[in-house]
Amino acid sequence: MSDPPQRFEDSPLSRQEYIAALVHFYRGEVYRATQWRLRLDTTTNWSILSVMALVTFSLGEPAHSHAAILVGMALVHTFLHIEARRFRFFLVWQHRVRVLERNFYGPIVSRDLMSPIAGWGQQISEDLLRPRFHISKLQAVRARLLRNYWPLFIVLLATWLLKLALHPGVPELPMLDRMALGTLPFWVAPTLIGCEYAYLLWIWLAHRGHGDAIDELDDEQDAGHAP
Repeated sequence: MSDPPQRFEDSPLSRQEYIAALVHFYRGEVYRATQWRLRLDTTTNWSILSVMALVTFSLGEPAHSHAAILVGMALVHTFLHIEARRFRFFLVWQHRVRVLERNFYGPIVSRDLMSPIAGWGQQISEDLLRPRFHISKLQAVRARLLRNYWPLFIVLLATWLLKLALHPGVPELPMLDRMALGTLPFWVAPTLIGCEYAYLLWIWLAHRGHGDAIDELDDEQDAGHAP
């Protein structure tokens, strides 16, 4: 009779097998982190191009309505939240990459095989078995707002005010009447803009201290934890 097949758990890994597995795992995590990093750049590029196009369109002709600026604010708001979601996924893979670099490759390169973090292998194992985001949704929104998006919102607000000042339509109309959107009363546009910028201010103030120094190269310890 042939011997029963040996289970994987019954055969301990050799040093060479362990290192080979970590090398391939590291390459896979770097690839996934890179792909999500490129998605962040794509969303930012969409936002910048959209703002440039809307500013050019709005100020290009006096007949163009300032409603285009409001559409631009809504569009950039959407891109901000899409990028925040992508940033949360990016940090999942980037955290694993940084743990491996700090505790496996770093000691090898320095020829000091003492890892900075005890139990880092168990930390990665738990993250693989029970994946989780490392920052909350609002922390991610704040991180991307401070990183890329606050200048875009400032440009849109300045363009809206400049549009009302330069292209009043009927010069005799007061500023409040120029804010009207067709048949909608004058208070609709400033109310929508006020709500948007109050939300951005709340994101900035209510979550100060959570991920203030988040950067694409920081790990979970720097980025903070989701509540």
